[in-house]
Amino acid sequence: SNKRKTLPSDGEATDLHEDEFTVRIQPPGAESFDLQVSGQMSVSELHQVLMDHELTCHHSCFSLQLGGAVLDSAAKLGSIQGIQEGALIRVVEDSYLVRDVRVHLRHVRNRLRSLDPAGRSLSYLSLFTRGSVSRSPPFYILPGCKERRLTPLQPIRDDWKPLQCLRVLNISSWNPPPGNRKLHGDLMYISILTMEERELSITCCTRGFYLNQSTAFNFNPKPAAPKILCHSLVDLLSQLSPSFRKNFAALQKRRVYQHPYECIRAPVQVCAWAAPPGDHSLDCVTSEETDGQVTNRLGLMVTLTFVQIRDWNEELQRSRELPRASLLERRHRDRRLFRINSDFVAAAAQGAVSMTEGNVMPLNPGEPPHLHVSVWNNLFFSQGFDMSDHYAPVGGDAAAHAAAYASVDTEGLHTLGTAVVDYRGVRVTAQTVVPGLLEKNLEQIVYGSNDNGKTVFTHPRFLELLGESSKSLRIQPHQVLDHSDSPVELRSAVSTVGIFGSDGRPYILDLLRTFPPDLNFLVSAEAQQEVPAACRSFGFPQRHRHGLASLRPQLVEAFVQHRSELFAKMASDDLGHQFATEKPEEPQRAAEQNRRNIFWKACENVGSMSDSHFDIRFNPDVCFPGVRFPSECLPDVQKQRRLLWEAAAFLLSNQIPALRDCLDHKAVPMDGATLTSVIHQRGVNVRYLGAVLKELDEMEEREKLSHVQRISISEVITRSAKHIFRTYMKDVEPAAFSAAVSHFLNCLLSSSSAPVPDSCSDELPSRRRSRRRRTQSDRANFPTSSLWAKLTSDDLWSRIKTEAEDYYHYTFKSESIEEEIEKHNLQKISLLREMSIKTGIQLREYMFECRHKPAFSEDDVVNIFPVVKHLKPTSTDAAGLVQQAQLAAQRGFLRAGLDLLGQALTLFSSVCGILHEDVSKCLRLLGRLRYTLGENDDALILQEKAALISERIQGTDHPQTVQDYTHLALYFFAGGRLSTSLQLLYRARYLTLLIIGEDHPQIALLDTMLGLVLHALMENELSLKFLQNALTLTSKYHGAKSLKHAHSHHVLAIVYEIKGELQLALNHEKEAHILYKNQLGESSDSTKESSEYLQRLTDQGAILQRAVRHIAQLGAKPVLFFWQRKVQIEDVEYQLLNQNGNKQQL
Repeated sequence: SNKRKTLPSDGEATDLHEDEFTVRIQPPGAESFDLQVSGQMSVSELHQVLMDHELTCHHSCFSLQLGGAVLDSAAKLGSIQGIQEGALIRVVEDSYLVRDVRVHLRHVRNRLRSLDPAGRSLSYLSLFTRGSVSRSPPFYILPGCKERRLTPLQPIRDDWKPLQCLRVLNISSWNPPPGNRKLHGDLMYISILTMEERELSITCCTRGFYLNQSTAFNFNPKPAAPKILCHSLVDLLSQLSPSFRKNFAALQKRRVYQHPYECIRAPVQVCAWAAPPGDHSLDCVTSEETDGQVTNRLGLMVTLTFVQIRDWNEELQRSRELPRASLLERRHRDRRLFRINSDFVAAAAQGAVSMTEGNVMPLNPGEPPHLHVSVWNNLFFSQGFDMSDHYAPVGGDAAAHAAAYASVDTEGLHTLGTAVVDYRGVRVTAQTVVPGLLEKNLEQIVYGSNDNGKTVFTHPRFLELLGESSKSLRIQPHQVLDHSDSPVELRSAVSTVGIFGSDGRPYILDLLRTFPPDLNFLVSAEAQQEVPAACRSFGFPQRHRHGLASLRPQLVEAFVQHRSELFAKMASDDLGHQFATEKPEEPQRAAEQNRRNIFWKACENVGSMSDSHFDIRFNPDVCFPGVRFPSECLPDVQKQRRLLWEAAAFLLSNQIPALRDCLDHKAVPMDGATLTSVIHQRGVNVRYLGAVLKELDEMEEREKLSHVQRISISEVITRSAKHIFRTYMKDVEPAAFSAAVSHFLNCLLSSSSAPVPDSCSDELPSRRRSRRRRTQSDRANFPTSSLWAKLTSDDLWSRIKTEAEDYYHYTFKSESIEEEIEKHNLQKISLLREMSIKTGIQLREYMFECRHKPAFSEDDVVNIFPVVKHLKPTSTDAAGLVQQAQLAAQRGFLRAGLDLLGQALTLFSSVCGILHEDVSKCLRLLGRLRYTLGENDDALILQEKAALISERIQGTDHPQTVQDYTHLALYFFAGGRLSTSLQLLYRARYLTLLIIGEDHPQIALLDTMLGLVLHALMENELSLKFLQNALTLTSKYHGAKSLKHAHSHHVLAIVYEIKGELQLALNHEKEAHILYKNQLGESSDSTKESSEYLQRLTDQGAILQRAVRHIAQLGAKPVLFFWQRKVQIEDVEYQLLNQNGNKQQL
């Protein structure tokens, strides 16, 4: 999309901070308190903040007043006259409506369960920074241990132990109130069972809550003794139940002690693949309001009284139409877009689950189930299948499943909100609805084609709007022939259609072919002679299962940048040669013509669209079947085909070999997600994994990249298994889901030679049918007769091999997955983790090693979550500030970098909230700069926040969480808190072992740090175990002649010296000295320090020998070792900080 090139001015950046001020809040019946707010905060947002504040959290139905006037909930605080620094805002209790009562009950329920780990993103950081300290590591994280336990991934926290305030909070059966009671103000009745086993019947009226005289079988709405009316249910229960008062106060106290980032709700919840400990508990409020909407038997939406159906499209388009001229306007617009997108994604996931489970009536019930489309909560849902042969020319169902989406943020041009949800093997696309589209009262398509180029339309309004976006997307304006053989101008792919909604807005749909096609995966007879040698050497072109394979935008930009540099070099060389040979008497006009010829030649050589300046764009319709071009455009079409082939060859010859960056550890992938991120940054699609593995096999340094090879092979296996799982689940009866999933995992990973599916233990046989006359509906009771139950390990591995060959063009030569795992030293737990994350499976503990029974039973499959892919809006201004800060820091202007990062953090926090990846990144960078400047206490606070955010929004076992734990351990060590640093490093090592295993560069770093911290704590035996393992891994991944390897030898020498094994210390320091000397030379500081240390070790050896000969005079020995310990602790801190020095660079 069109990105803003300008960054916020100094004045605008200053306004961000001046926009914040402090007001005084006066709650009812309590003392006032100060609260910091922003001028851009709305009154409704302040209302929500007060509902979460510990002093006002028991209120939900109130208005805010300033000077006796009620504040408009939609107004911005900065626009309200009288609101300034120190202004007094009063919280005034309002009368209840039925909707307000339901909101209040849900709010009370959320407060009572606010510390319950179920249903929220988890964090365990405080367990390791504030908990009990033990220097001895668990046995399962020691070097050489092969056992990978799942239970420690989610340890039990003391502050998560149940603190029950009520036994039951339920909607009473006496609802709704009779007519005469409505006239008295009764809105609802609720039933409560207190911890004292006392049954309470509460009346919710317009003025609040009071106890009535009703029982389970007798309706008496009159007030009961004590006659107390409270505006808040919490206040009433505190007076009626001593246990509630005590436990609720303790609950509030626990929340105060928690880090604020642990209590904030994440915008998108992270579902852990390993189930946290805990049992299902009674929750009547949630069961009453679980969806907010129900569907009747006719499939019509029935909205409960407390829920208002949202018009997602109108909200989204209005937000995009907001002004964006100033920084404050853009911040307000970005914040609206982010919040609406977050709500939309949550609604899309909920609707996709309901549709897949059959709880939403389709609009076309007469069609086969896989072709059903539905409308739920003003969202349009469709499955990933080819309806009406729309994708027939490019691959049918496979293309429909892979249909992507793009975001175009051109002013005046509108796109639909889109999310893709994978659930139980079904892909569902959720989109906002174009106004009037479902009523079929819109005009025909006015731009593009929806029949694969048979009929093509154009419109001047869309040409004008798309002209802006086509420049940034590198799309070449071109002409195609319509059904009457007339040329039609387009500025997008022909499949992109434009319509005018009933709201008058221009919408573009079907953006799946926005980027240029990838000719490496488009096989055609006429293209065989055009294939470059670089593509042929990799075995391309290859046939793909659909024709929607396109180049990534990162590849397009990298290719254009490469051609731009080539263009500049060619033009400068030729111009330099012309100036050198130009004769003074030569006419000026001739010289000018020569220069034009030089630019024309350079443009022709690099494939520029213009013949006078550099401008490379791509025609996305060049290879699309069914598209015809005017005869005068055919030469340009051929030129575009050559350009596309050159881009495809550039990917293979430049971008895939660029993965050598992993050799110097600029990128250290740890799992499939981080590997995918690394190759995507270079513009390489995941379907090139076969080519990546081929390149890795041919590298001379392939041993140093063996971890990348293992991750790539694991990714091919798990992605192929995911594709098979998708079709496998289509034949499974709902009653057998858990048995089918466990059987699939057993066939994939179990050591049992012939896994047999579990019987569905919960199913009861029907007495109405004899055994001989069971129908199809009874087959869930007998899973071995179902298609899914006939899958075997050999069948699954055979299908994985076929899928890997067809999709990723990689050949597995092993006869079984066990053989492949052993061949490449893969980890079953890592494969299980990847498979679970990709499919949404949630599991509990397992047992791989048992060969007598399957590893998984149906009880081990706890849940299946939807896996959602969606756009992630953020602040473009803040992203630009981060880039500026990184450049400033790299040039040595650290204070300037701090200021810029502070501004970026303010923007990101305002737009996306605290719990966001970009906020975590800013905090991480700020911490590193503070640490570099020697401000370690500030660095520690910032890094702790970054680690908390990573845990909650990316997952407790995400590689970024491991990196944040490692940096936090470094800052704790620098601050002298060695035991806390040790616990964090233990946790980081456990997570790394779970993710990828012990054979990885990250383990080498962690083991070096662990060895040094343990040495500082005088745990030298443990220290040696980790340092010796680090030495082996450093030699493998950094090279036996590298400085890292020299450092490992030096650290081992330090530990052996403190143990008194001077000969071993000498041997290791000699190795270190040789490496320092060969790599850095005699004059380097490291070589000189090593030489001095070597001399000191030699002298100490001589002293020790004299001490042994004079055994009667041992009094000097303790003095010697006391001096050693003091010096070595300072030396260890120095070495630890330098070991991780490469991580500190921005």
